[in-house]
Amino acid sequence: MMPASPLWPDTPLTEERKQALLDKLTQPFNELCEQLQLPDSYRELLPQIYLPLGEWISRQRLLQGKLCYVFGVNGGQGSGKSTLCHFLKLVMEQGFDLRTVGFSVDDLYLSKRSRHVLARNQHPLLATRGVPGTHDVASGLELLNRLRTLRANEATYLPSFNKAVDDCDPMEAWQTCEGPVDLVIFEGWCVGTPAQSEASLAIPMNALEREEDADGQWRRYVNQQLAGPYQTLFARIDALLMLKVPDLNAVKQWRGQQEQQLQAKAGKQAGVMDEESLARFLMHYQRLTNHALKTLPDLADICFHLNESHGIDKVQINKMLC
Repeated sequence: MMPASPLWPDTPLTEERKQALLDKLTQPFNELCEQLQLPDSYRELLPQIYLPLGEWISRQRLLQGKLCYVFGVNGGQGSGKSTLCHFLKLVMEQGFDLRTVGFSVDDLYLSKRSRHVLARNQHPLLATRGVPGTHDVASGLELLNRLRTLRANEATYLPSFNKAVDDCDPMEAWQTCEGPVDLVIFEGWCVGTPAQSEASLAIPMNALEREEDADGQWRRYVNQQLAGPYQTLFARIDALLMLKVPDLNAVKQWRGQQEQQLQAKAGKQAGVMDEESLARFLMHYQRLTNHALKTLPDLADICFHLNESHGIDKVQINKMLC
């Protein structure tokens, strides 16, 4: 259960404004909780988290003079980024009247074939999706630029990736977004993460790096991609929120739950991982997940500190409203 007292420090909402938003949003918010099969405790997040967050985003958009505002969401695997984005989209559209579209860095993954080519040319570990270097960053930049300039009666496609088969969805399965767009929510496990120093790459992080990247070629390539093209992509973000997981054990547990849900949905399709495969998969993410946990809480504009039960213990605001 969430605590009864407000989590948001110095909430920007007046009581009158808060009540007006609650009147508009309580029913659709609760319906979304039921649709996503979430416990009743999530309903308390509307006044505690989403209304002040929505007000913060709405005001920052006006203060920065952005017709289309890009809001980034960072969080470790299984941290609840997708759930947060579902709720935030509802709140911003129905409560703040902002036309909102969301997509994930996961939607930008290279195709399985392209990753195999990359693995042959650069390093075998790049066949596995996830780390910087395995996304189509140029398409991400093009998509953000397109969303920022999309006019009425214009439309664009939103790419998608099917994790159950570990490959891109065909274009006919992509969703269409119509303009204009007021708010873009861009989420992902590495979104907004800075590159590491060269010295920090020297010591292997886990068995995967010790045994399959002994000379550090893979992690240097990943870091070079993060320092270059990915920072250009992240520079398009106007504000960043981090969902700070408690530790890597929580990531393993929560990502395992996601995989079970994917298994239930996808059946026996290829790409759904067993426990051993998942443990190896997460080793690809360990280095940058640790790095983000150390650096982003104070670099992001907002940080939600999560506990082992997925609850929010603390809201840290690094960029206050003017």
